[in-house]
Amino acid sequence: MASSFFQLGRGMTLAELSSVCAAAVDPQFADRTVRSIASLDQAGPEDVSFFDTLRYEAALRGTRAAAVITAPRFAAQVPDGVIAIIAKRPAIAFALAGRALYPGALKPGTSFSSGAVSDQASVHPSARLEAEVTVEPFAVIGPDVAIGAGTVIGSGAVIATGCQIGRNCSIGPHVSIQHALVGNNVILHPGVRIGQDGFGYVPGPEGLLKQVQIGRVILQDHVEVGANTTIDRGAVRDTVVGEGTKIDNLVQVAHNVVIGRHCVIVGQVGIAGSVTIGNGVSIGGQTGFNGHVTVGDGAQIAGVSVVTGDVPAGARWGGVPARPVKDWLRHMASLRGSPREKQKTAGGDDGNDDA
Repeated sequence: MASSFFQLGRGMTLAELSSVCAAAVDPQFADRTVRSIASLDQAGPEDVSFFDTLRYEAALRGTRAAAVITAPRFAAQVPDGVIAIIAKRPAIAFALAGRALYPGALKPGTSFSSGAVSDQASVHPSARLEAEVTVEPFAVIGPDVAIGAGTVIGSGAVIATGCQIGRNCSIGPHVSIQHALVGNNVILHPGVRIGQDGFGYVPGPEGLLKQVQIGRVILQDHVEVGANTTIDRGAVRDTVVGEGTKIDNLVQVAHNVVIGRHCVIVGQVGIAGSVTIGNGVSIGGQTGFNGHVTVGDGAQIAGVSVVTGDVPAGARWGGVPARPVKDWLRHMASLRGSPREKQKTAGGDDGNDDA
């Protein structure tokens, strides 16, 4: 399925694509060319798709794709006329195929002249910009800012005094960055806020007393932050997001939070102050964290959970409050078996308590 927003390349032969994806294809089809990726139901004769669950078996039977990336156990289900590309991990192979066919879609582009600084941007004389930095119209770059080669600063972005941004970064439109050090190959999508005050107040005799927030935000290499996410600077220590971590849209990261390497944090997560998250942690959407808890390496937190205590390394937790998944599911099963729940199921309870 070609997209008008992303330029099609010359395409790739299935031999080339299989090599990129660490997959296997029948040699008689090695010279067949594909140019794009698509879902099973929308794919055409120049597209490659993928199949990894029986949920989409009907779509597989009706697909018009040239080829389908799939696991060995599903190879026999690929219909006649469609070429099977066999991979041990089809989802990874399909992601690699997309990267190979659309390298320009890996990070946001710019419609402005690459490597140019717009006359309509405000760049302080003391700012240091390496070669091939692109600054789009109406961006503001403050005093003593340093920006590495190949970085793009989007329209309306504001980079405040003393911030450092590494090389080959993409700073989207209307991003604001203050009190922050940003590594190389970082992507900040539109509307991201980095380094503003943390939320710190102490009740006093005349009302709430604001605490100073004198820390920084550190974003390590290859971090990606989704649109309208906010990451507060530390109060007395730095807020840190580790290398390779990916944060979705509309996430709140409070002051003093430390997030490890290669974590995945899905939309609408709220992380309260001084939480420590290990490496390789996955957090489902709309999950909330109490302050000062620790999550161990490799833990998985189900969506719409509330984490009130420490989570061990490698654990799978969920629920309100969050607990080991087996305990959570057992608790949910017991609720379904309760007399009140049975009454609801039978239609005898409208959900309102009588006074």
